[in-house]
Amino acid sequence: MKRLSITAGAVALTVGLASPAVADRDSKDHGRATTAFGQAKLTGFASLPAETFVPNSEPSGSAIGAGPFNGITGPFADQPVQGFSGAVNRHDGSYDVLSDNGYGGKANSADFLLRVHRVAPDTKTGKVKVRGGFDLSDPYRKVPFPLTRANRVLTGADFDVESIVRAYDGSYWLGDEFGPFLLHFSSKGKLLEAPIPLDGVRAPENPYLNGAQPTIGGSKGFEGMVRSVDGRHLYPLLEGTVNGDTPGDLRFSEFDLKTRDYTGKRFIYRPESPANAIGDAIAVDKNRFLVIERDGGQGADAKFKRIYLADTRDRNGDGAMDKTLVADLMNIANPKGLGGFGETFTFPFTTIEDVVLLDDRTLAVLNDNNFPFSSGRTPGKADNNEFITIRLSQSLKADKRALR
Repeated sequence: MKRLSITAGAVALTVGLASPAVADRDSKDHGRATTAFGQAKLTGFASLPAETFVPNSEPSGSAIGAGPFNGITGPFADQPVQGFSGAVNRHDGSYDVLSDNGYGGKANSADFLLRVHRVAPDTKTGKVKVRGGFDLSDPYRKVPFPLTRANRVLTGADFDVESIVRAYDGSYWLGDEFGPFLLHFSSKGKLLEAPIPLDGVRAPENPYLNGAQPTIGGSKGFEGMVRSVDGRHLYPLLEGTVNGDTPGDLRFSEFDLKTRDYTGKRFIYRPESPANAIGDAIAVDKNRFLVIERDGGQGADAKFKRIYLADTRDRNGDGAMDKTLVADLMNIANPKGLGGFGETFTFPFTTIEDVVLLDDRTLAVLNDNNFPFSSGRTPGKADNNEFITIRLSQSLKADKRALR
């Protein structure tokens, strides 16, 4: 989630089948990205209203003030279904989507319960149904530092969960930004192990900082996370540069699920601008990952919202993953006028934080709506959670295991 001056919580969901977009620079004049794919095409659109709440849940948003925020007044009688920062395809027409810490920081998110929602987008009707979900908790007392609630249900003051993958055993691994930590949960959302830190990397929110200097910026921890196609490794991707690294460079570290330890191997993802951020990452095969890269703009100020194919083999030898632009999310063909939009569809949100590989040429893309603070679609109106699907101009030649 992008840290705004104020952040609140009803979700805008967007999932999209992304057709590749044209790169504005090629390998001759820019060593990072090569031109290969053409314009992606919108193949599906659905939207979940911003003011969607978990029925009969607890009040939320008491620390954000009354507002109004984009026409919405706080606090809320229930928990908002918002902040989608990670998605898992359940292969039955539904997705598990992860809400982040709630309203943008520890100080204003203690009454936001961390939760995985189950949603079912219908691109024929354009609507998204919420089929339930589960809260995240620590009943086995695996977290060694104090939590917000005595019942050990986890809140946005405890962790900022921004990425999620499902292991082949059905459990979930989440990436947190406050540590940053890796968090291992059961299929029902119960924490199974103590939070796992990354050596040498500590955010300002890290509970073990004890007055020491952080080595990464606030809320710049694990924004994306890849499960390897063989299920053996995780590759959490930092959103910020570690102190001492080349400005803008982001670490993709390798974690071994058998040894429960980092291997020491890592790759570098280099954004097109040090000012850009990443939103999510998924595997295509053992060497290639899809990565969302974006600027911080929304609406008319949104210029750079893209998906790259990043290759760990670094064939040009510049020390970073090789990049190929596959989809420009600000320039998607929409010949059928889906969603009531024109022939060119844009995804102009501050935070685009979910990408799912549906088949060799189709992606689903979702936004984090920072409810109720983002208004990228319509100025002055809180963003919905949009779900889009996009078709790429050519095949990714993905490993079949990446589709599981």
